Amino acid sequence: MLSQIIDATVNWADNWGLVGLAVVSASEAMFQPAPPDLLVIPMALNSNGSISEIIAIVLVATIFSVLGSLGGYAIGMYAGRPFLEKFVKSDTISRLDNIFLKYGTTGVFIAAISPIPYKAFAWAAGSGKMNLNLFIFAGILGRGIRFGLEGFLLGFYGDEFSDLMYNHFFWLAGGILATIFFIPLSMWWNSLIQNNSGDS
Repeated sequence: MLSQIIDATVNWADNWGLVGLAVVSASEAMFQPAPPDLLVIPMALNSNGSISEIIAIVLVATIFSVLGSLGGYAIGMYAGRPFLEKFVKSDTISRLDNIFLKYGTTGVFIAAISPIPYKAFAWAAGSGKMNLNLFIFAGILGRGIRFGLEGFLLGFYGDEFSDLMYNHFFWLAGGILATIFFIPLSMWWNSLIQNNSGDS
């Protein structure tokens, strides 16, 4: 069911270019499950290295994602913690709580670029009444870096990446590097889960 919603959302937005990207970016930060990355990546690949087009893609995704997150922030602020616990997995809530607790203001930035759904981050920020200026700044920085890397790397080097897909050495080296980075990253990510009931 969820995959069908995501597919339908992306297919609709794909016909509307930057307008579709803006709608998906804003709504994903509030309530819907389709991440803007599913549009940013193919749009960047099809930009043919046009700097103006790539910048437009990154800016639209970033700005509207942050604008939409303000709606998510409001939902969390008015609906409170019960809403967060009803619609967000307990592991995700635990990770958010620990990120904010362990890393303070830096945690806001980490949450903005992490795999945690951006709407869950926005709901949690609103529920905890996080400083709004900090929330917006971290969102701009985190979303900008995430979409910027996707947009510029694939926009300028998309053909090279496509060619590498047929290079066996690339897959070997990539697998080794992925393993080196994945193990400590996975350990850190899993360490963010805590038993909230056991902490009280």
